[in-house]
Amino acid sequence: MTGRRLAETRRALHGVAELLLAGPQFRRSGTIRLRVVPGGFATVKAPDLQVEGAELVVGGQRIALAGNTPAGLAAAVDVDAGVPDIYHDHAGVREDEALVVDGEIAAYLGAWFTAGDEALRRVVPDQQPVLWPEHFDVSVTEHEVNYGISPGDTWHNEPYAYVGPWTPRQGEFWNAPFGAARSIADLPDAAAIAAFFDEGRAKL
Repeated sequence: MTGRRLAETRRALHGVAELLLAGPQFRRSGTIRLRVVPGGFATVKAPDLQVEGAELVVGGQRIALAGNTPAGLAAAVDVDAGVPDIYHDHAGVREDEALVVDGEIAAYLGAWFTAGDEALRRVVPDQQPVLWPEHFDVSVTEHEVNYGISPGDTWHNEPYAYVGPWTPRQGEFWNAPFGAARSIADLPDAAAIAAFFDEGRAKL
């Protein structure tokens, strides 16, 4: 799996999350929060939209993301494409841009979201994990500490899990500017991700 293919697919999925799910949901229902579903992500309120792997799913309709534009997909499912207008850190995907989505990588990232969501629910069972469209990560916050997973970004291209205390910590465990991070290569499943979160909690 090349870094370029991963970055392209991640950017496209991030754009879909913003333009087709979070934006329309914010304008209709007043929230940008998204949720993880098996193999992908979905809105939490109307309109009822979700992404599974490399497809946009609405009711029984499944539409391939690859090669389509956000504007065309929005017209097909009767929503108005556009980012939420309450933050500025966007994926940069244009509404008229043909999406570059590798199906294998989309499934890989969907599986990572699913495993991360399960781990967060194990470690902080009284909270609902949120997929935030501005950073395209899934997280919860407990006692001024963010626990979450990212599909990768400009800081680290591969997916990773993180523990981000609001107050900086010192020590070998805290290996990232925002706290501690561990790559997907070291976290093969939900149990391993949860163990990393528990380790971070013990180090606080």
